[in-house]
Amino acid sequence: MNHWLVKSEPFKYSWDTFVKEKRGMWDGVRNFQARNNLKAMAVGDLVLFYHSNEGKEVVGIAKVVREAYPDPTTDDDRWVVVDLEPVKKLEKPVTLATIKADPRLQDLALVKLSRLSVSPVRPEEFDIILGLGHEHA
Repeated sequence: MNHWLVKSEPFKYSWDTFVKEKRGMWDGVRNFQARNNLKAMAVGDLVLFYHSNEGKEVVGIAKVVREAYPDPTTDDDRWVVVDLEPVKKLEKPVTLATIKADPRLQDLALVKLSRLSVSPVRPEEFDIILGLGHEHA
C-alpha cells in the first residue's frame, strides 16, 4: 500500500463537503507530475486530505476506491481522476507550520514541492503526521 497527499482549497471542496458526499472524484489536476501520482494510486491506498490556501493543514484521511480513469471534465485524454472516500477526520488538524517545524518531515513533498497538488508520502511520514494529529495508522 502506498500513501499520498491531496490538496483542496476548502472554499472549492472542503473535507466537510467530501464527508457529506461520502465519495469524491479527484478531478481538475493539470500538472503532469500530479497526474502521474494519480495514475500510480491503487485501490486501498491511504490519502492525507490537505486544505490549501485557507487553513493550510492536513484535516483527514481518505482512501482510494477507484483507480485512475479519464477525467470527465475535459476532452483532453492526457488527464485522469481517481475516486476517494473519507476514512476519518483527524482529531487535531496538522498545520503546514507544524509540518515544516518537524525535522522528520523536511523531505515531505508538501514541503519541498509546495505547489504539487497530489504527492506521494512515505509510510514513516504518514505515521508521523497521524501522530501529530493524534491518530494511529
